[in-house]
Amino acid sequence: MNPDHRLPFSEVVRVNEIGAGITRHLAPDEAARARIIKALDLASLASLEATITVAPAHVGWTLSGRVTADAEQVCGITLEPLPVTVDERFSVHLVEQVEALPEVEVTLDDDAPDVIEEGRIDLGQYVVEQFALALDPFPRKPGAQFVQPEEPAEISPFAVLKAFRPSGSDGKS
Repeated sequence: MNPDHRLPFSEVVRVNEIGAGITRHLAPDEAARARIIKALDLASLASLEATITVAPAHVGWTLSGRVTADAEQVCGITLEPLPVTVDERFSVHLVEQVEALPEVEVTLDDDAPDVIEEGRIDLGQYVVEQFALALDPFPRKPGAQFVQPEEPAEISPFAVLKAFRPSGSDGKS
């Protein structure tokens, strides 16, 4: 299994290894967690674990699992660390890539299956994706309030000239 170094965490399974189904427990090491922290702009990531099952379906495969994590996001208002606990279950339908037929109309569907490319399923990619989807996109500490800054008074371009006026002068010649 060659990890894809462009992804923060990669654990590849080949389709021909699945057979009647497989279950994997995944926990990224410290270096992978550091890459995930950078990719998701987190303050810290103490733990990230997932149990994933890939099983044959009527058409393709079903990838299902559970992602758990303890992390810290950055509050969007106070910029302080905000603890977050993730415990999410998910299920994704997978199909093998088929050669494109000419003049095929493609419709986008929310429940459209993910396409397996080159006979490989990257379980690590699904772990990071599901973890990211479980995070609050706009984290805010309880009680944190956004305070609109006061609008500065508009400064006239001639206000600078006031400093050059002799004191006691009323500006009349």
